[in-house]
Amino acid sequence: MDFEFTLPQMLEMENIFKELGEEALAPQFCEKLASGFGYGRSRSGKQAITPQQVQRWFQDRLKKSQPKAASSNMALELFADLSDASSFFGATENSRKLRGKASDLSELIFEALSSKDNAWYDVASFLNYRVVCSGEVEVRVRFAGFRNTDDEWVNVRRAVRERSIPLESSECQRVKVGDPVLCFQEREERAVYCDAHVVEINRRLHNINGCKCTFVVRYDHDSIETSAIDSHAVHQDER
Repeated sequence: MDFEFTLPQMLEMENIFKELGEEALAPQFCEKLASGFGYGRSRSGKQAITPQQVQRWFQDRLKKSQPKAASSNMALELFADLSDASSFFGATENSRKLRGKASDLSELIFEALSSKDNAWYDVASFLNYRVVCSGEVEVRVRFAGFRNTDDEWVNVRRAVRERSIPLESSECQRVKVGDPVLCFQEREERAVYCDAHVVEINRRLHNINGCKCTFVVRYDHDSIETSAIDSHAVHQDER
C-alpha cells in the first residue's frame, strides 16, 4: 500500500515550504519534522514517518514550483497563504513551530457532504487534497464506517464543516422558524442526515423523558416537507 500523508500534515508542509523554500529540504530539518509527525496522535498505531518521505515531499513540491508549472503553483500559493482552506483546518502563524501542531488537528471532528446522496457523514480521515482549475480546494475524505471504495473528493468550502451538534432537550427553545438544521431523513436504503430549514414548530411541555416538541422541516436538496420530527432527530447547524 502506498504511503500517504494526512491532510493536516500536507497543509503543515505546504506552509513550511512557502516560508523556507529549498531550505526545507535540509536533512536535519526533515528529520525533526518527521519525528514530530511520526509520533503524533493522528498516526497512532501506524508506521512512523521517515525523514526521507518528508524530504521527497518537499522535492516534489519544489519541482511543481518551477516556471513550467506556474499556473498550478499560483493556485497552491493561494492555498498556502492562509486561504479559507488552510484557515479552516487550523493552519498556524509560525510554521517553524513543529511540536504538536498536526496532532492537535486530530482532536477536531468534521462531517462532509456526499455528492452521491446529498447527505452528511462523519469524516474518518482526510486522505489528500488538490487545487482545481477554478482555484478552489478539494479534499479526498473517507467517511466513518465506510470502505475505501466510498471515498470522495469534496469541496472544502461547500462540503466540509465541523460536525453538527445534536439538539439537547433544554435547547429546543433556541430553534426558530427559518433556522438551518441538519435533520434525520428516512430513506428506502438507509436513514441519513440532510440539510433542512425549519418551517413550523409545535412546542409542547417537557416531561421527565425530555423534549416533546416536534418540528416541520423542508429538506434543502429536494424541497420535501416532513412533519412531526422529534427534537432528537435534529442537529444544530452553524451555517
